Amino acid sequence: MDLYEHQARELFAEHGILVPRAEVTDSVKEAREIARRLGGRVVVKAQVKTGGRGKAGGVQLAADPAAAEITARQILGMDIKGHTVRTVMLAQPVDMEREFYVSYVLDRMAGTFLAIASTEGGMEIEEVAATRPEAVARIPVDPAEGVTTARAAQIAEAAGLPPQTVDVLVRLWAVLTSEDAVLVEVNPLVRTADGQILALDGKVTLDDNARFRRERWGTREVAHDDPLEAEAAAKGLNYVKLDGEVGVIGNGAGLVMSTLDVVAGCGARPANFLDIGGGASARTMADGLNVILSDPAVKSVLVNVFGGITACDAVADGIVKALGSVRLTKPLVVRLDGNNAARGRTILDDRAHPLIRQAATMDDAARQAADLARTANPL
Repeated sequence: MDLYEHQARELFAEHGILVPRAEVTDSVKEAREIARRLGGRVVVKAQVKTGGRGKAGGVQLAADPAAAEITARQILGMDIKGHTVRTVMLAQPVDMEREFYVSYVLDRMAGTFLAIASTEGGMEIEEVAATRPEAVARIPVDPAEGVTTARAAQIAEAAGLPPQTVDVLVRLWAVLTSEDAVLVEVNPLVRTADGQILALDGKVTLDDNARFRRERWGTREVAHDDPLEAEAAAKGLNYVKLDGEVGVIGNGAGLVMSTLDVVAGCGARPANFLDIGGGASARTMADGLNVILSDPAVKSVLVNVFGGITACDAVADGIVKALGSVRLTKPLVVRLDGNNAARGRTILDDRAHPLIRQAATMDDAARQAADLARTANPL
């Protein structure tokens, strides 16, 4: 369950993380009044559950209340990657000196969390991660130990963050644990000219299994602006639509995120995040493939699975059985590793589907998927 930015910032503030003053509205006239209350000059930000708002024109600076009304009128109703903007947040602008990136994310495969941090926050963080991975620190966090001040200092040092961010790292962990979150992200976390550390943007994903404890956000099914996300949610899939051409299926959030990075490093763009978790039944695979193949932007599909509790032969059997209910129209690259990987590869070899290829490593699988996306023609 993803929260809107203004909801994430609300949680940050409750846990003592500084955020600029802001208000939310769906009215252009009220936008003028909010801007007046906030001092006149404001940043108007589209509230949608997707990235890339700035590049799409969904984040703009307004010089005064009249300009804020005009800007809100321009942004409300805008389509950003299939998400319609229905509300905007107006926030006080900040005199930034440095931008950083910090987040905690669940790594299901490792049974732990990852702290991800960089001194190069902002709109280009995905490009930084893809082209210069050494600029992004990834530090495991044992959930039983958590993030103490000492552990936060280690994370900050590993990422090259200034000492003032240690307190934020501790408090951000408190947001994750106390709010049943599987992802908390601040991008950018900024240092102002007067030395304050503020969260200018935030993303929080709550564990759907704990939704009954989060009534403040509503316990009913979450409405999805993107039809593919709505379809996936109805089937119980952990799916996020992205702006790319290579469909990605993996088991474990950490593995899927790594796969996205590797695909990007091969010069292609991931079309989605789809984590099948510990289950890879024929039904799960069929549902996942159906959703991904329904995306007209997808040109190839990459299945990257590390067999653990769910063995690779069960995954391969699920793929084969899924082909009975799914018409495969785009090339599918499969990388199996771990428990019963050899047996899984044999199952796929015996099926001998003309659009299925196998790869021995994640890097090779990503390269094949990226190459196929550049050349494939849907059947």
